[in-house]
Amino acid sequence: MNPQRALRQYIEDWQRSGLDRLAVQIPEPVTPVQAAPPAAHVQPLQPPVAPPAAPTPTQTTPSQQPVAEPSVRRSPTPTGQKSDRSITERVASLQVLAGACAACTKCGELVSSRTQTVFGAGNPQASIMFVGEAPGADEDRLGQPFVGAAGQMLDKIIGACKLKREELYICNVLRCRPPGNRNPTTEEAGNCREFLDGQIDIVDPDYIVCWGGVAAQNLLGVVSPVGKLRGTMHQHGRAKVVCTYHPSYLLRNPAAKKQVWEDMKFLFADMGVEL
Repeated sequence: MNPQRALRQYIEDWQRSGLDRLAVQIPEPVTPVQAAPPAAHVQPLQPPVAPPAAPTPTQTTPSQQPVAEPSVRRSPTPTGQKSDRSITERVASLQVLAGACAACTKCGELVSSRTQTVFGAGNPQASIMFVGEAPGADEDRLGQPFVGAAGQMLDKIIGACKLKREELYICNVLRCRPPGNRNPTTEEAGNCREFLDGQIDIVDPDYIVCWGGVAAQNLLGVVSPVGKLRGTMHQHGRAKVVCTYHPSYLLRNPAAKKQVWEDMKFLFADMGVEL
């Protein structure tokens, strides 16, 4: 075959295969002494292969995509800086923690006697958190903290402070009612501590009020009675802590209402509010 015709035939074959442009010049007719090399010596042209695009700084390959894992807890918030977690995130995290609490079976005696766990309730981004001792009969029946006679006393204190329950977050050291309303054991309080710590971490309050010696001693890790812990601003992580008498104690000792009111004024004075 004529070399020129062979080359043209070669190019047409490439065009029919989908390539409409080649960086090749078709030579002009040549004299016999300048004949082009035989077609068998023409090297096939390889289609250009584009190098793989490198990921930009803001992109990741599929194998590098971060995997989001649900988590109840985050790293501790720096002292003095309230968490920027949204209320939606807080609610979702509290729901996860409440589910884990409801499924807890660490304390055999409490599990066998409880109606349900009493996790906590209130504003998930409250500035003030109330921590009590343990659920009573009414709380065990209704699944809400401080709803019995002691809860009614607490409501009066909250009202006197010009607050509403929905502005606070309320929970207990223990999530199950101890038989006969006895005090929680050290082991029971330890088993339940992850839920208390989780709630404090999620709500991230500025202030915590410990109602009664059981709450104060377990939160602060001390053995002093509440009478000696009163009148001093304690610290737990980022939160300031005030200790006072439990509302049930006021039902038995009405004279102690004066001390509790002093403790509330002490709390709000630190907040810059006069009661």
